[in-house]
Order: sequence, then structure tokens, then C-alpha cells
Amino acid sequence: MAAQKKDAVRFSEIRNSKALRDYTVDERFEAGIQLRGTEVKSIRAGKAQISDAFARVEKGEIWLHNAHIEQYAFGNINNHDAKRIRKLLLHRRHIDKIRVALETGGGRALVPLRMYFKEALVKVEVALATGKKQFDRRDDLKKRAEMREVDQAMKQRRG
Repeated sequence: MAAQKKDAVRFSEIRNSKALRDYTVDERFEAGIQLRGTEVKSIRAGKAQISDAFARVEKGEIWLHNAHIEQYAFGNINNHDAKRIRKLLLHRRHIDKIRVALETGGGRALVPLRMYFKEALVKVEVALATGKKQFDRRDDLKKRAEMREVDQAMKQRRG
């Protein structure tokens, strides 16, 4: 039997492009997410967005806010609400660690970085992150430009 080809669209991930620009990522966690069936089908179709999403610890549980998962096109009257609050599934020790880190202050936030499939399950990579100031972003841009120039110079020298 021939090996199955992986469909690139079906197995793609949804990324939060603003997260690495606006935050300095300190620690990452892989969390499950509690979804309904039509939400999973929409995510498989790539109809989700987490660029404005954030997570909060409420009553000892972590909840994902502002994640937009489009309603499933072939759904019925029981289709999901696009911006509903979804529960993230983590181990208790991770939840406690996140709660303590957020309560200590320091401008930290819990930000989703990407949403992806791990076998048949939808996972969300969340990170404890510290907000960047405007000058931090400028420094990052300068460093990237310098690295690009160095790489180009090395390429020219080799070739």
C-alpha cells in the first residue's frame, strides 16, 4: 500500500504573527483546547485567527479569549459562536506556574503563539510573554537588518 500524502492545507497551522513582534517570549506551554465539532472542521479548513487572542486564568482554569473561529459553512442551527470563550487544557502544575507568573506583575501576559493539529487533536501553544516597548521593536529591526547584510556579504564572498 502506498504511503499517504499529507495535504498541506489540511495540516497547516494558524500562527499569531503579532505575538513575536509585540512580546518577548519567556516560556512556552502546549495546551489542548476544548472545542465543538464544527470548530474543528473550521480549523481544518484554515478558517481561524488568533492574532488578537489572549488567555486568562479564571477560577483555577485557563480560558482563551478573542480567538476567532469562523462558523462552519456546512453547519446547521447548532453551529458555534465565532468568538466564544474556549477552555485551555493544561496540567495543574502548569496552571499554577502561569497563575503565579501573571500575579507577580512585570507586564507579563499569556499569549497564544500558534494553533495546530497533533494527530487528531487541536493544540494551542501559549507563552508567558513580556510586552515590548517601541524602542525594543526598533532594536530588533536593526539587528535583523544587520544580520541580513552579514549573510549577503558572506554569500557574495563564497560565490
